[in-house]
Amino acid sequence: MSFIELKNIYKKYPGADKNSVSDVSLNIEEKEFIAFVGPSGCGKSTTLRMIAGFEDITAGELYIDGQKMNEVAPKDRGIAMVFQNYALYPHMTVEKNISYGLKNMKVPADEIKKKVDWAIKVLGLEEYRRRKPKNLSGGQRQRVALGRAIVKDTKLFLMDEPLSNLDAKLRVSMRNEISKLHRQIGSTTIYVTHDQIEAMTMADRIVIMKDGIVQQVGKPMDLYKHPANKFVAGFIGSPQMNFYNVTVSGNVVTFEDGSKITLPESITSKLGRQGEFILGIRGEDIKLDAQNIDIFKADKQSAVVENVEVMGNENNLYFTFGGASSVARVSKYEVSEIGDEIEFVLNPMRMHFFDKDTELCCI
Repeated sequence: MSFIELKNIYKKYPGADKNSVSDVSLNIEEKEFIAFVGPSGCGKSTTLRMIAGFEDITAGELYIDGQKMNEVAPKDRGIAMVFQNYALYPHMTVEKNISYGLKNMKVPADEIKKKVDWAIKVLGLEEYRRRKPKNLSGGQRQRVALGRAIVKDTKLFLMDEPLSNLDAKLRVSMRNEISKLHRQIGSTTIYVTHDQIEAMTMADRIVIMKDGIVQQVGKPMDLYKHPANKFVAGFIGSPQMNFYNVTVSGNVVTFEDGSKITLPESITSKLGRQGEFILGIRGEDIKLDAQNIDIFKADKQSAVVENVEVMGNENNLYFTFGGASSVARVSKYEVSEIGDEIEFVLNPMRMHFFDKDTELCCI
């Protein structure tokens, strides 16, 4: 039996026309780091709150460590939660904020001191232990919130977009802190975020949701390389995957603007049929270098650069091709200016084809 089991979980709020969460079934193993990710309103936080006990489950069953939790109060579920807004007591110092929950649990004073000292050391808060939240930065406050959670010796941590209030530099730093803490403590962690980069860099597995429905569950690179549908393909990865409406006839792919490419037999045989599709390809698989252009020279294309994003370690080139806005992700050495005409090829072995009606992946 898995450590956490969600069996056909539904959530419908009174007066709502539709479910906020529909038929979610998921097994989470002990010590696993799971990220729920998706756009605002997709049901990820609602699912987390049902696991925590803050929201009632409309239908379905929730088990934690083999025990059914549907009617169990939040305080009795053996969880620690870290919120987006820190939820610190403004009149208490760092060490008192961290120790407060333990005092309420009637933990002996010497044990409280030991746990608080450990958390403060692990989180690098030694010089701030006597400060109050108003005298801390956003990142320091978030570390205090984490400290309050990790001293409870719980087997399950729930984190609801804990880094969304931080600036970009702090988010990177805190991602590293949380990942290290997870490895040190070994507790099961469920992490909710709208940021796919956070999910990709931190989680053992990712649960992608849309409109209250789980779209796909898998390891980060499995989702990146083998998306189940167009939504997953477009949500995971930055910049977003390029999509084109195409027609496949024999081994020839025709784009909306009349451009054509030829597919290898290995691709057409996997595709299994002809007709209209949505073709997807990631920016890094649109190639401008001489070697790839030579390999796929029969299908060489051209376009005019409309915008350039210089990222430091790479460049993103934006242009129109195939009747759609497109982006190629190229090395920092492949320098182009707005207005330049570029030649490029699409690596056929990295193409994804989606059914035009269902948007499910065909290959």
